[in-house]
Amino acid sequence: MPTDVENWKSEVYGNEVRDRLFEFAEEGYDSIPDDERDAWFERFKWWGLYHQRNGQEGYFMLRIGTPNGVLEPGQLRVVGEIADEYARGPGTNPVFGDAYADFTTRQSIQLHWIELSDVPAVFEKLEANGLSTQQACGDSWRNIVGNPVAGKDGQEVIDAWPVIRDLNERFKGNDDHANLPRKWKVSVTGSADGSGQGDINDLAFEPAYKSVDGDGDASGDAVGFNVRVGGGLARNEPRFARDIDVWVPPERVPDVAGGLSALFRDHGDREDRYNARVKFLVDEWGAEEVRETLQAEYVDFELETAGRDVREEYTYNAGEGERNDLIGVHDQKDGANFVGLNVLVGRMGAADVLDLADLAAEYGSGEVRLSQRQNVIVTDVPDDALDAFLDEPLLDDYSPYPSPFMRGSVACTGTEFCSLSIVETKNRQVRFARWLKENVDLPDGVDEFHVHLSGCTASCAQPQIADVSLRGMKTRKDGEPVEALDVGLGGGLGEDPGFARWVTQRVPVDEVPGAIANLIDSFAAERDEGESFRAFVARHDEDELDALVDPEETDYEDPMMHNTKRTWYPYAENDSMDDAPSPPADD
Repeated sequence: MPTDVENWKSEVYGNEVRDRLFEFAEEGYDSIPDDERDAWFERFKWWGLYHQRNGQEGYFMLRIGTPNGVLEPGQLRVVGEIADEYARGPGTNPVFGDAYADFTTRQSIQLHWIELSDVPAVFEKLEANGLSTQQACGDSWRNIVGNPVAGKDGQEVIDAWPVIRDLNERFKGNDDHANLPRKWKVSVTGSADGSGQGDINDLAFEPAYKSVDGDGDASGDAVGFNVRVGGGLARNEPRFARDIDVWVPPERVPDVAGGLSALFRDHGDREDRYNARVKFLVDEWGAEEVRETLQAEYVDFELETAGRDVREEYTYNAGEGERNDLIGVHDQKDGANFVGLNVLVGRMGAADVLDLADLAAEYGSGEVRLSQRQNVIVTDVPDDALDAFLDEPLLDDYSPYPSPFMRGSVACTGTEFCSLSIVETKNRQVRFARWLKENVDLPDGVDEFHVHLSGCTASCAQPQIADVSLRGMKTRKDGEPVEALDVGLGGGLGEDPGFARWVTQRVPVDEVPGAIANLIDSFAAERDEGESFRAFVARHDEDELDALVDPEETDYEDPMMHNTKRTWYPYAENDSMDDAPSPPADD
């Protein structure tokens, strides 16, 4: 039997939602019937709008899709202006202020406190500047990710940006692919460092060489993409994408991508939303049957077998080696530079967004790109402007040379806005990173250390692929309910990807920094020469790792311990649900 969501989608979904959305915006939030709100909130997601959590009725998160994280000249300024004008609500964040933008782990942008009545004006400004919220959420193609500096990166095997642009144009707004069983996450990368993170996506195209009749490089090999299907981190069922033994040249990528999307559309589970991801279909069928069905029913040409990949060169989020991320100064293949700036937990105040847009135009081409580690990259900075750019005061806060603990911090939205989250995340991870920076030294030769904090098991912060994985829970301390975190260790991608092992449960949040400090002390004392943290974790069993975590109170103080999702806004002075504001009045 179809789920409620499937029934709602069968009535109204996709492009047609826009007209009703605009009608509700004109008539006001209260014009949405109470008994239809769940249905309409689900439909609004297709246009990038999530209703915020209980106690914040009438306010929405708005997500802007930026394929491959590319913001063309002038577009970052547009985002900053919209954040400054429209993303202000009744609650003030003590770290980030009244208006800010969040850069996500899928190279998108999120704004909060959006009122329904402002949506038409926001859409008009976005679309007039080549930006869109279409399918930024919902059961369809999500923002396509990859190496954010595609086309400019001196290390890429093949330029994937034209392919990503083509996919975005073909499948965003495409009615044949608008209503899938669940979200459809696609990664396309041409770089040799693995920065597309294809392993954790529903569909991944990764660079590979293939001997093909006729065209090819000096060795006779053509450059295209191998195909993997069925990756994902959500809930407690992580999977790495499986190789389906297919290689495609760039011009065939849309056909294969569309075929696999249609296969998921037709065969994915629509009766159980928990199982409605392609990773479970691959579990059930196996990679060979996926390939056979794709060939028999969804493409009209003979599929090539997989080519020679470059996975042995993958270093992105690998825990060691070069190019663990794209922070710092890097050569472009045209002789200019791209500069990766650390944005702690991916959040930047509106004023800083506008300042960065101005600096990108002054020192580069005005283009800015977003990475899957919630950071920003300013491209096209010539050598003779580089020193002046690096001396800009804004880079004191968004450094290209940050502390490893600042550099490695990733956090999801948390209970500040999200109805799924169990704990506060953004401000907490900021405090964790700053405390670790001041109080903990990493062993010699360890330059990066990834700590990811996710508010629940939905895994928006990608905790399973971090050195230290933190996941929201609750517990009791001194007889009182407090926010807590499960602790996992040893995750990462690279040539040999692995998920973190959850070794310690329900640590009160004020004891987590002490636990990480004790863990790093043990790592420093017991590691083999030159051993990475991932390798250190791998040679210990779970009981040994649990003992190494060793939670401990320190001078770290956590102001959100009491929240346990009982407040309308974690940072409000009067934060009980009874003090929640009324929905915004119709303008």
